[in-house]
Formats: sequence, C-alpha cells, structure tokens
Amino acid sequence: MSEHDSTYSRRSVLRLGALTFGAAAGAATLAGAGGNLAVAAPAAAAPAPFVNPAPPVSRRFLQSLDRSVALDGWTAQPFSMSQVTLEPSVFTRAQDQALNLARAYPVDRILAVFRRTAGLDTKGANAPGGWEGFGHANEDAWGPDDYPGRANTQTANLLRGHYAGHFLSMVALAYGSTGEAVFKDKVDAIVAGLGEVQAALAATGRYSHPGFLAAYGEWQFSQLEKYAPYGEIWAPYYTCHKIMAGLLEAYHLTGSAQALEIVTSMGEWVHSRLSKLPADQLERMWAIYIAGEYGGMNEVMADLHQITGREDFLATAKLFDLNALVNASAAGTDTLNGKHANQHIPQFPGYLKVYSHTHEQKYFDAVKNFWGMVVPGRTYAHGGNGEGELWGPANTVAGDIGTRNAETCATYNMLKVSRLLYFHTLDPKYMDYYETGVLNHILGSRKNAESSTSPEVTYMYPVHPGARREYDNTGTCCGGTGLENHVKYRDSIYFRSAEDAPGNPVLHVNLYVASTLDWSEQGFEIVQQTEYPEVGASTLVVNGSGPLDLRLRVPRWIQRGFTVKVNGVAQDLEATPGTYVTVSRTWTSGDRVEISMPLSLRVEPTIDNPSIQALHYGPVVLLARSSATKFLKLSLYASMRLDGSLDTAAKALGDNVFQLGDLTFEPAYSGGSALYHMYFERSEPRIVFAGTDSGVANARRANGTSFLDVVWAEGSFADRAAFLATVQRTAETFVAEGLLTRRDSQKVLVAAGKAKIA
Repeated sequence: MSEHDSTYSRRSVLRLGALTFGAAAGAATLAGAGGNLAVAAPAAAAPAPFVNPAPPVSRRFLQSLDRSVALDGWTAQPFSMSQVTLEPSVFTRAQDQALNLARAYPVDRILAVFRRTAGLDTKGANAPGGWEGFGHANEDAWGPDDYPGRANTQTANLLRGHYAGHFLSMVALAYGSTGEAVFKDKVDAIVAGLGEVQAALAATGRYSHPGFLAAYGEWQFSQLEKYAPYGEIWAPYYTCHKIMAGLLEAYHLTGSAQALEIVTSMGEWVHSRLSKLPADQLERMWAIYIAGEYGGMNEVMADLHQITGREDFLATAKLFDLNALVNASAAGTDTLNGKHANQHIPQFPGYLKVYSHTHEQKYFDAVKNFWGMVVPGRTYAHGGNGEGELWGPANTVAGDIGTRNAETCATYNMLKVSRLLYFHTLDPKYMDYYETGVLNHILGSRKNAESSTSPEVTYMYPVHPGARREYDNTGTCCGGTGLENHVKYRDSIYFRSAEDAPGNPVLHVNLYVASTLDWSEQGFEIVQQTEYPEVGASTLVVNGSGPLDLRLRVPRWIQRGFTVKVNGVAQDLEATPGTYVTVSRTWTSGDRVEISMPLSLRVEPTIDNPSIQALHYGPVVLLARSSATKFLKLSLYASMRLDGSLDTAAKALGDNVFQLGDLTFEPAYSGGSALYHMYFERSEPRIVFAGTDSGVANARRANGTSFLDVVWAEGSFADRAAFLATVQRTAETFVAEGLLTRRDSQKVLVAAGKAKIA
C-alpha cells in the first residue's frame, strides 16, 4: 500500500473533540474551511507538494482558539501567531519551503512508529527514517520490568517518537499562523492517532500507568532509573518531552481538547514514576551523559500546571532539577566545561517557568547567569555554540573551533531562553542575541531547496575553515527542531507590555522584518515595510488612532547612527546601540515612522584570540566561499573609515553578497551549499592608513596587540583631528616602549597626515 494521509469524513473529525468549546463550533470551522480532510497524492518517487483547496479560517477565529497565556513576572508578552503576518523577505523563503513540506508529508508516516509499537495497523506507511525508524526486528515493546537485558536482544532507533512530536508542533504552529485547513486536519489526525496508540498500550495492562505513550516500551525509563548508559538506552525523557510539547502546541494553537487529555494523562504517568524516586537518584539520573537528557520536561510539566492548576504537576516539574547545575549557576559558578550543550540548555526555560510559579529566586538567577556563561564567551559569530555537542572552557571561541561546531538544536533552545529572559527583564541584550541567532544560524540552517520528504536543515552549522553545512537530517534531533524553526519566524518580531490597558499600550518592535501586526484589541494595525537586512531602514505605518508607545530596538551593531522620523519630522532621541528608544504620541491613522539604521561592513574578533575574526554587514554574518582548510589571511586596516566601517574594502554585488579581493562573501542566511569560512585570520604586516603605506612594520606588544590595534581600539573617530591625535599619541607610546624608532614614528605620522581618510 502506498504512503498516504488518513482520510476522515467530516463527522469522524468532529468526533475527535478537537475544539474546547464544542462540536458545534468545530462543525462551523470545518464548513468554512471546505469540509473533509485533504488527502495527499499517492507516493511515487516523492509526494508532490499539497495544494490546499480550502480558504483559510479567519484570524479572529484563530485568536479565539489560542490558549497561550502570559506568566507571572513577565513585563512583556508575545502576540498570537495569527496576529502577525510575514510579508516577502529573506525569512519567507525558508518559511514557505517548510510549509510546503508540512502540507505534503503524510500523517501515516509520522504515526507509523507508534502504531507498530502498539500493534496497530501502520496502513502501509514507512517510518520517516534516520533515528525515527521502526527499531530492531528482535525488539519487543517491553514493559517497565520485562526488558531481557542488552546481552539478550538488540535495539535500534531508541529515540523514535521525538520526530512526531516536532512534526505535530510544526503543523500546529502552521495552523496558528495561516489558518489553512490542511494543517488543522493534520493536527487532528496526529492527535487522534496518538490517542488510539495510548489507549491500545493501556489496554495491554503491560505498562505502569494508562497515560504511558511512546513509540517503544517503558523499559528505557526503568533502565534509566538503574543508571543505564547512553548506548544501552538513548534519552527516553527527551522523546517524552517532544511528544508532550507537540500535544501542548496542538492544545494552545488549535484548541484541541483531545490533545490536552492525552498530554495530561502523560503528565500523570510521569508523576507516578518520578514521585517515587529519592532526590539523590533523580540527581544522578539527570547528570548521565545523553541518557539523562530530558529536553524541556520541566517546562511542559510547568505548562500543564499552568493549564490545569494541579500542584502535582508543578511538583513534578521540580523533580527534573539538576541541582548541581542549578545551584552552581545561581551562584555564578561556571561548571559548563565538558558538558553536553543541548542536554542542558533546554532545562533552563523550564527553570524560568518554575520561577514564575514559585518565585524561588535561585531559578531566575541560575537562568540569567547561565545565559551569561554562554553569550558571548562560548558563542560563535552566527549565534551557535559547542564543539562536538560539548561546551569548552569559559571565554573560549577561537580555541574551541573544531570540525563539528554549533549544533542547531542548541541555538533553537538558546533563542527560547533569550526570549523568556526578555519577557522578565526587557534587557536589550537578549533580543540582540536573538537577532543574531535567528537571522544567521536558524535561517541559514534551512537549505534553499524544496523537498516534500526531508526538512533539509542542518545538524551542525560548522565554523571551521572550509566547512560545509550538514543538510537533510530527517529523523535527527536537529531535523526535529528544524521542522519548527521555520514556521515561527513571526513569534518575536513584536511584543506588548504585559500591563497593557486601553489608553496605555506599549509595543516592542524587536526585529526589523517585513510584516503586519493586527492589534485589534488596541485598535491598531502596524505595517512594517522593509528590505532589511539588505537595506538598513524600516518604515512602520500606523493604522488606527489613539495613544501608543513604540519601543524600537537600536541594534548593538549600529555604527552610523539610528534616526527616527514621524511623518517626516526627526525625533529627538538618544539612540545608543544596544538599547531601545521610545516614541510616545497620540497617533492618527496613516502616520509613518521612518527608521534609518545604515548598514556597514565591520569585523568582530573572537573573545579569546583578537586575530581570529568574522566579517559582518550590519546584523549579517558573511561567509567567504573557499575550500581552503586553513584560516584565510586578510588585511583590513588599510580600508578603515573614520566611523570604523570597512565599506571601501569590498564591492557589493547585491543580495548581501560582497567581493573582497579575490574572495566572494555570501550571507550566512543564504541556505547555500558552498564550502565556506566563517572566520579569517587578521594579518596586518605594515602600518597603512586609507591605502597610504608608511613602510613601517606594524609593531606588536608582547600580548600580541599591534600598533594598528591600539589606534583602532575604540572602533571609530568623531573626526579627522581625533584620528590624527590618536595616531600621534600611539606613536609616542610605542617609541617610549621601545617598539618604534623615532624615525619610524615620523614616517607613521606623515602617512597618517597624507591619508585621505573620511
């Protein structure tokens, strides 16, 4: 039998109980969306992208389904996915490719591994593949106590089920964003399928609780409690988290009552297992390399507490505390060296959500301090971190460049941590990092290619010389998070202050992305018109009237000023890079806010080796196309302008592609397949200003800092006089230190005076 989506009648779909406010509303939705579930074409070589025949449901209806809530302590909160629409931009390329995959991919393939485990008909569907396979033929769906031991059987694909959780999240996010019936149909079909599997597993009487749901037996959880290592088991609670998170997205974004029922029962099963275990056993479990990796189990249990009000779920969330890490991080003690990055990053959103419910300060301090241990000291230019999935020493970037850097899952989760910290603190640094990571690593992790079978995303987005992105990744952890990444670009462009009330709304404009915000609760529509990040400008058109504070992010990379005009009138604002500025006024419909933030070429050195640097254009990391396996050497000081930019060093070829000498640089977000260098080695053998060569060697101090490094240490100069004064002062210092002769000093000053630097 060919692989296909399951077909249901309208009546059978209604029986799923998908909408919390009843079948009548569900029937109205289906009638408006065209009725029956859509069916993908039978598979041949590969299924064709699905074309949804039904019109989307209204955005007002989507908002009525949204069950997302703000948590205690948040001073800002997101908008509903349906309130923000992306207009064409660099982001819609990846979004549209991901949505096409979501439309085309058969539900039966997603459910196959679960159905096989439960003894149900797989409907002829193959498993997705990779880590998401059926497992070994000799493997049974063993219960908690009847695993025969590794020596007596073989196992495989022990993470299976995780990919289905991510896929469910993807189609729920897609429905919440677009309202297309095909995505709601797939949410309902997956939820119904998981419900059937959960019921079939419970009917066997083989498992410890009727809420158990997995694509393998319960034995992995029992073996973890016996401290089984990675290899004998994989990461059972990691997979559990992905399934529960997908079900919660289905509840939050589509109103699925059945999804909430299934995930609540799963939560009861988790509580029944862990609440019996002593604290020292739990601590040891969560510290086991990979086997103890639990994703964001503490986060989903805290979310279940928020939804249901059940205190046992909050208590269960705290059972996932890795106290050694929490306490050290809360105290500001860095213990990350050698730890598995993506085993631990996903724990921190959960700690922050537990903090929102308990107000225990250690959780907030731990998350805030942890973030500071990763950013910037362990963060590569594009926002990624880790080498071979492990963290290196503190404040080590160049020294931790290996052959497999920057697992994409790690950045996916660092963005979640950053977003939640911003909700609590409104600190701009979290959204500055967010822009770096989402634009360069996440957008760049999606190959610029259509596929109806593969997510075409990276596992690693490496940073070493002559690197290539690791695309495809069907069934892997990053293939799973990659399903979600590209359908939720809209979720952090705008936030609103949590205390908003009629007459005093505050809008946080965090990202400059072409988009439209429907803020009907406050009577506003905000249309953002921009070609950013290819053009350093954005215009906000305010449709609606009344008071509104616009809180605009001033990116940290700004070198040439950030200015704002309202209806052509310049605003008197102190726009310091790495802050926000606020425009407060009573608006008239049609008012225009013009934001200018000129882009420029610049370099950023690594924190531990100033000679290893990355080239940026505004927020964009640029990759040099090259197959060389050693660092390329570049001289750039000769092209520096007074403002510290390097615009004269390279020729712009369009679409953020630049030519610098014989090297071509492309944006990290391109989704390309060329071999590349993210970093280069700075080589400045002689003292040169604006192309004027002094003929003098660029003297260095014992710590490696050169004459030109000192001159340009502040990054820019107010005017030519300030530049000349700095050159003279530096020359005198180097003469005094015995690093320059008096004669060479004079040559340097003459060259600076002749240089046509502007």
